[in-house]
Amino acid sequence: MEYYNYIKALHLIFVITWFAGLFYIPRLFIYHIEASEKPEPEKSILSEQLKIMTKRLWFIITWPSAILATLFAVWLLVLMPAWLQMPWMHVKLAFVLLLFFYHGKTHHIFNQLQNDKITWTSNQMRLWNEVSTLILFAVVFLVILRDALNWIYGVVGIFLLAAMLMLGIKIYKRLRSKNPDI
Repeated sequence: MEYYNYIKALHLIFVITWFAGLFYIPRLFIYHIEASEKPEPEKSILSEQLKIMTKRLWFIITWPSAILATLFAVWLLVLMPAWLQMPWMHVKLAFVLLLFFYHGKTHHIFNQLQNDKITWTSNQMRLWNEVSTLILFAVVFLVILRDALNWIYGVVGIFLLAAMLMLGIKIYKRLRSKNPDI
């Protein structure tokens, strides 16, 4: 198993690039939604450019990273099947399933925006943007802490983080209403 650390490193690299895509694409969605509220020709110019940017990010970085992170994760579990008996791994895999749901829903939003169907507000998308952050925190704390008592504290911490993120979004919204250039 001399190659175990190489597989683990590749898994982590692709998890990082997957999350990079998941963090950035909702920001592009926000810009796309806000561009739809602008007058012509600015609206069309921005929308077309944002469609190109999101398409490239989604299909060149985010999807391949998700697939490769998953393949390397499965490979790690094949090498270390005992992990599947550990309670922390069950909770981690539940969060990974939640991440796949998030990815799928984000893909749905991507398709809607590519077809100029805007069903979200920019504020709703700002909230959606934070879901992947919460999942990342949960998974990292689970993997690092592993024992049940510590991950319970971690989950409480995630709820506190969510509350802080919501507060930050409200403050940003208030600041932006006073100064639209922020």
